[in-house]
Amino acid sequence: MRIYLRSKIHKAIVTEANLHYVGSITIDEDLMERADIAEYEKVLVVDNTNGNRLETYVIKGKRNSGIIAMNGASAHLIHQGDEIIIMSFQIADKPKKPINILVDKNNRFVRYLEEESEMRDCDGC
Repeated sequence: MRIYLRSKIHKAIVTEANLHYVGSITIDEDLMERADIAEYEKVLVVDNTNGNRLETYVIKGKRNSGIIAMNGASAHLIHQGDEIIIMSFQIADKPKKPINILVDKNNRFVRYLEEESEMRDCDGC
C-alpha cells in the first residue's frame, strides 16, 4: 500500500485567516464536491506565496461563496490573499488518476486539469 494524490484544488486564494478559530480550513462546498474532498477530511495545504506547508482538516463553507479560510494556528503560516494548493490523498495498492481543479482569483471553478507528466504504472489512467 502507498499514499497517492487523490485530488487537488489549484491556485485558490485565501479569503480569510481566523487566528482565534478552532483549527481547520474552510472550503466552499461547491469546490469540495468538485474535488471530492469530504468535510473533516485531512488535507495538505501548500502556500505558493510564501512556501509554507501544513496539514489540517476541512470544514464545509457556504456553497458558491468562494470562501477559503485558514483557521486557528494555520493563520500564522498562511495569510489572507495568499495563493494555495489544497491536496487530498488516498491509501491504495495502485494509483488512480487524481481529480485536479483550477479556480480563478475569486475561487470559482474554471476547469479540470490534466497532469503534465504521466503517472508510472497507472492502469486505467
